[in-house]
Amino acid sequence: MGRLVTIASGIFLAIGGFLFGYDSGVITSTIGQPTFITYFGTPSPSQKGGIVSSFTGGAIIGALAVSWLADMLGRKKTVFIGGCISALGCALQAGSATIAMLIAGRFIAGIAVGLLSAIVPMYCSEIAESSYRGALSGLLQFMLSWGFFAAQWIGYGCNFTSSSFQWRFPLSFQVIPGLALAIGVWFLQESPRWLIEKDRYEEARAALRSLHYNGSNDEYLDLEYREIHDTIMAEKLIAVRSWSGLISKPSWRRRLALGMGIQAFGQFSGINVINYYGVSIYNLLGIDTRTSLMIIGISGSLSIVYCALGLYFLERIGRIKPMIFSAMGCALTLLVNAVLSQYYVTGSLSKNPNPSALRAMVAMNLVFSFFFTFTGIISWVYPAEIFPVEIRARGNSLSTLANWCIGLVIGQISPLALNAVGFRFFYAFFVFNLCAAACYFFFFPETKGRTLEQMDTIFGDQLVPHALEDPVAAEAAMSKMEEAPEGVVEHKESEE
Repeated sequence: MGRLVTIASGIFLAIGGFLFGYDSGVITSTIGQPTFITYFGTPSPSQKGGIVSSFTGGAIIGALAVSWLADMLGRKKTVFIGGCISALGCALQAGSATIAMLIAGRFIAGIAVGLLSAIVPMYCSEIAESSYRGALSGLLQFMLSWGFFAAQWIGYGCNFTSSSFQWRFPLSFQVIPGLALAIGVWFLQESPRWLIEKDRYEEARAALRSLHYNGSNDEYLDLEYREIHDTIMAEKLIAVRSWSGLISKPSWRRRLALGMGIQAFGQFSGINVINYYGVSIYNLLGIDTRTSLMIIGISGSLSIVYCALGLYFLERIGRIKPMIFSAMGCALTLLVNAVLSQYYVTGSLSKNPNPSALRAMVAMNLVFSFFFTFTGIISWVYPAEIFPVEIRARGNSLSTLANWCIGLVIGQISPLALNAVGFRFFYAFFVFNLCAAACYFFFFPETKGRTLEQMDTIFGDQLVPHALEDPVAAEAAMSKMEEAPEGVVEHKESEE
């Protein structure tokens, strides 16, 4: 029963991923709709970049806010705030009368998605057992695919109308998932780890029992609670509250570099160039808007299948091997597209576009979506796993911040780059993906199968024995801690 409660909670929280995917996908169809272009007077490439990147700019603020909101208010209240902000921003977009108003609505909605993209994987990782933690945290990407799918097909269907409904309805539809999150989150259990960190031990034990009890595993629950409690208590003795303290320990610096690095590589894969500017890309190939929306919709549909398979294999294969496979595949598909474009379709050496090459480029975009699957899932899962509870909110915040900061730059320059050099822009992402694959191979440790508390053995900063691995040693260690002189107290730096 407990596992069903946990999985149901993860699925509900993944509505944040649906909102993320829908917000990202809806702008692709919106800025390409004929009535949108007519209403706003054919927005320039820089204006399109502003519409897209304002969302990312808001997400930067939202991701940064998680660093203190999640610790101060808890996981549930942070999700509630994200849902409320989302509903406000999406309503403003739907009623936009000017580009400035649309940009403002996108910015506000971006704050919400920044919050949710950081808090949802972390929340899911803290309520799940290690055997399915990756899959539960990865539901964010799965539901993101559903959101992108819904956005593209709603946009495609609305293209058959000739009024402002063509773009206002897809934008207004975004209000629904935000309100659903804000209302439904109050029915979920708070994170047991956050409750222990706040010294609310009985609530934490009750939450853990509700989430993990299967009717006959009382001994396991006692050991799990002890492992979480002992590790958090030991971490609190050396807790650092200042931002500079995040880099005070070599193991923390390494975790932060890995968390920010995997998020950065997700953006450098090139996915958001394709997602945000799909219609513009296909227009470069001479494909009309309606057909472009259909192709993007098919890609979104396939992404759902790919993500389902990715979640299935995540706990069987691990994190790192799939990431290497993903990065290499993305690199090769982008290289093929860049070469085909330069020599056979749109480049100066191609007097007449080759129809077969044109079809191959469209197919390569669909293949790229397949290869990106593991990057899309694991770039959210990995940072949510590797940080100790004392810096988990700040670590996830900065990791997600890296994603959105790089996304802001890419979102702003992509329409200008595509307008100037076309598909040759993808040569840069080919190189980025190769660098990512090399870094995954040499620097990223595997995290599959370990509890959040056992991550300290990977990074070499274990403070106490883990009760699930060695209950006798854990009992002895806690006895010594309880017998320590009263003058031995925790040392904390003041907040900056």
